[in-house]
Amino acid sequence: MSTIASSARVHPLAVVEDGAVIGENVVVGPFSHIGPNVVLGDDVEVASHAVVTGRTVIGKGCKIFQMAVIGGTSQSLHEAGEGSTLTIGANCTMREGVTMNTGTVGGGGKTVVGDNCLFLANSHVAHDCQLGSDIIMSNNVMLAGHVHVGDRAILGGGCAVHQFTRIGRQAFIGGLSAVNYDVIPYGMLNGNPGVLGGLNVVGMTRAGVEKQTIHRVRRAFKDIFEGEGNIRANAAAIHDDYVDCAEAMEIIDFITADSDRAISSPFRRKA
Repeated sequence: MSTIASSARVHPLAVVEDGAVIGENVVVGPFSHIGPNVVLGDDVEVASHAVVTGRTVIGKGCKIFQMAVIGGTSQSLHEAGEGSTLTIGANCTMREGVTMNTGTVGGGGKTVVGDNCLFLANSHVAHDCQLGSDIIMSNNVMLAGHVHVGDRAILGGGCAVHQFTRIGRQAFIGGLSAVNYDVIPYGMLNGNPGVLGGLNVVGMTRAGVEKQTIHRVRRAFKDIFEGEGNIRANAAAIHDDYVDCAEAMEIIDFITADSDRAISSPFRRKA
């Protein structure tokens, strides 16, 4: 039997399968479908003709719009229906036609989305993606499998992100960009292939980063991408010069961490 809170409002034309858990004040619209392994947290709203399926947990206050399919089976060619999961944090909005897949056993078994994220129409989050909080994905953004996106990142309409790519915290990706390689925290990337155009200074300012700190991060950026060595070697070489600047260290640590992808640069060269 399903567990449906007394304050929930489930339209009689909706399908809620046995086993689903429906929290307080949840609204489920007509012709929507809630699968047997789904948990809808309190105050969730599911519009008409939406599907929430798979082993999926939807956090408190999320809104799922028409024709969205949340928790669908991975599109990986290696998918074998292993019962992996999708977990979405609180207060996320998934607009019309958004699709999100569960994970795969080979990729860790779970897709995870943080809090307060906005997914505009027809955007896609593939299997095993790991997303932070306060992220905005504009219309038709496509994340391939195993992508990591940091907090407060903004992805412009129609951009496509290669599998296993990392996008750092508060990065900005321009519309229609092809993200083939990792994008540093605070980086701005545009084009196809994507080219790193500098730092997201506007975003840093809005986040309360002081002007003096932004100038130091800019110097670190120049040292890394205009130095004589390759990108990772340059980042390692300046490590001790910026240990007192958290934002610069975030970029340095991101670059020197293990990754399956190269680092996006202003020169289309690889790390």
